[in-house]
Amino acid sequence: MLVKRALRLMGNQFELAICADVESVALGQLDVAIAEIRRIEQLLSTFQEHSITNQINNSAGLAPVAVPDEVFQLIARCQRISALTQGAFDISYGGIDTRFWNFDLSMTQLPSREVALESVKNINYQHIILDKQNGTVFLSQPGMRIGFGGVGKGYAAEQAKQLLRKLGIKSGYVNAAGDLSAWGNQENGDPWTVGIANPNQSQYAFSSLQITNTSVATSGNYEKFVLIDGKRYSHTIDPKTGFPVSGIKSVTIITPNAELADALASPIMVMGVHAGLDLINQLKGVACLLIDDHDHIFTSKNIHLNQQK
Repeated sequence: MLVKRALRLMGNQFELAICADVESVALGQLDVAIAEIRRIEQLLSTFQEHSITNQINNSAGLAPVAVPDEVFQLIARCQRISALTQGAFDISYGGIDTRFWNFDLSMTQLPSREVALESVKNINYQHIILDKQNGTVFLSQPGMRIGFGGVGKGYAAEQAKQLLRKLGIKSGYVNAAGDLSAWGNQENGDPWTVGIANPNQSQYAFSSLQITNTSVATSGNYEKFVLIDGKRYSHTIDPKTGFPVSGIKSVTIITPNAELADALASPIMVMGVHAGLDLINQLKGVACLLIDDHDHIFTSKNIHLNQQK
C-alpha cells in the first residue's frame, strides 16, 4: 500500500509517501522523516530568531560564526553552484531591498537602473568567507544577509529521502511544494509519473516524465509576476542587475539529487534559454526543459518527454 502524509513545512506544502506493508509502521517512519525536515527548518530559517542563519546574518561585517558542519558543507556546495552559474545563484540574496523584492500586481513600472543596482548592492557570494579549518562562515560586508530559499526545500527533501531509504524503504517520494524526489517504483512496478505544469494553465500538465531515483524541480513565473508595457516579469530577480527576469516562463530540472535540482531551477531562469541550456548540457546526469515567453519548448540533449494530447 502507498502511505501518505501531507502537511505544511518550511512555509510550503509537503507530501511524503512510501510503499509499505503495515500502515502503522509506515506512519512512524514518515514521522521520522518529517521530524528531520522540521530540524532542518529550525537550522536554516530566517524566521527563527536564534537559527544559525540569523546568527551568521547578525554578525555580517563583524565576526565569523562557527557553524555545524552540515551547514558549512551546504554553504560550500551553494558557493560552487554560484561559481558554476556565474552568480545567477547566490544565497546572499537575503540582503536585497525588500521593497523591490516583494513587488506585486500593483507594480506598474520598473525602477531606474540606479535604484535597481542599489537594491542588490549587498549580493555577492564571493563575500561569503568560509574557513574550513575553523568551521566558520563570515559575511565580510555589513548589511549582507544569506537565505536558503533557493535550495532549502530541495536539501530537506533530499535528506528526508535518504533517511527513509536508510530505514529500509524501497520506494516512495517526497514532494516539496512541487519539487519532487522519487525512488524505487510504484506498487504495480511502474516508474513514478511526474506531470510538468503548463505555465499558461498551471493546474494542467502539458507533458509528463517517467522517473525513478530521480528529482524534478520547477521554477516559473506563472504564479507571481507583473505585466509592464505588455511584458511579463518574473518574481525571480537577477542578482547582478536588480531587475526581475523575463524571457522564460518555466524551467524544469531533472537530476538524481533534489538539492541540486532545486538550486539550478531559478538561476537557469536568470541565465536565459541559450546560456542555461549550454550549462545544463555540460553537467553529467542533469537534464532541463525550458518554456520561453513565446511558448517555445527547449530541452537539453538528454531529456525525453511524453507530450499530453
